[in-house]
Amino acid sequence: MVNPHTHRVLLFLRLNKFSTLRTHHSHHSLLNLNINPPFSLRFNYKFATVPNARSFAVSYLVSTCGFSSESALSASRNLHFDSPRKPDSVLAFFSAHGFSLSQIRTIVKCVNRILLCNPNKVLLPKFLFLRSKGASDADIVHMVTTGPLFLTRSLANHIVPSYLFVKRFFDSNKQTMACLRRNFCFISATGFSLNVQMLLDNGVKRSSIAKLLRMWPSILCSYNLSNTVRELKEMGFCPSTTSFAVALLAKRTVNKAKWGDKVEVFKKWGWSEEHVLMAFRRHPYCMLSSPKKIDAVFSFWVEELGYSSLELFKSPIIFQLSLQKRIVPRSLVLRFLAKKDLRKKGASYVTPFLMTENVFLEKFVNRYEKHSSQLLKMYEKSKNVANIGEEEEEEKKKILCL
Repeated sequence: MVNPHTHRVLLFLRLNKFSTLRTHHSHHSLLNLNINPPFSLRFNYKFATVPNARSFAVSYLVSTCGFSSESALSASRNLHFDSPRKPDSVLAFFSAHGFSLSQIRTIVKCVNRILLCNPNKVLLPKFLFLRSKGASDADIVHMVTTGPLFLTRSLANHIVPSYLFVKRFFDSNKQTMACLRRNFCFISATGFSLNVQMLLDNGVKRSSIAKLLRMWPSILCSYNLSNTVRELKEMGFCPSTTSFAVALLAKRTVNKAKWGDKVEVFKKWGWSEEHVLMAFRRHPYCMLSSPKKIDAVFSFWVEELGYSSLELFKSPIIFQLSLQKRIVPRSLVLRFLAKKDLRKKGASYVTPFLMTENVFLEKFVNRYEKHSSQLLKMYEKSKNVANIGEEEEEEKKKILCL
């Protein structure tokens, strides 16, 4: 009988032969997977000596998958095998489909019992399903690595129904697959379809659910989502509005403590609880800004510009705008015009900051021909300073990470 150490050495000696095979057959179609090549991942091969008290599975995970002794021991609690035949075939399957050693290790750590399956019966049909919907080899590697639980789900009873359910919110397989490429984990979640149906039953628009699927699918898999929907309705939100999805995001991602911190900053600048609620209803994104950003906007608005803080609860979108690249440069232009008595009395303080770039330039720079050159120079210089500051901050971050 071949002992485990000898078996590992034989596999390693056959590495070059299989690597050459892959080089000559780089276009490894998913439809041609009846070959069962030896496991041949490229890594610094080393057989780890494991005490007799440890199982064969621990030895295998350490020497073949690159696990640490601790993680191998943890994984082996529900993973027992005394022959490398099955796990070798699984690892070879992944290797033949372009998965790297680190990607395979990620998958095995998440779903270690996958090592005991028959890859051609359990894994291949799922890969073929993704391919049939437009996924490329690279797409499959990316999606399976980011959402390994997919491999443990039943194709007929879970994966296909979940895919068809998601597709209801998109116009084509191409759009559906694009959504899955960005966020693959949710297709394996058990409560996903129930949550989506609950939102539909409460009047949430299909377009809002499509937005959640594309951008924040984890919300659709969260526990007690119905409680949040009920809370938002009590706050005055209508589920059929487009802002409801953003409000749902804010309430599910900002915990109670952080929410309280933001409310305290608003109160610091003279807002009441009612002002905060009104602002949240008007523009839910405002509660996704950090307390530091909220405080900085208030500070500039009140202390630098001399405006009332209460002006902002009517247009809370301003907390989403860049202070250095938008609010400060535009305020310089507005101040200049005010000094020259070129702004109308009683004109809105907030509106100029909400305009698109082209509209702002046309209304507050280009129309004043006598001053347009000076205004544009002032405006661009301020924005450039902001850009340089951002670049310097990025460089500092890079240096700190070295």
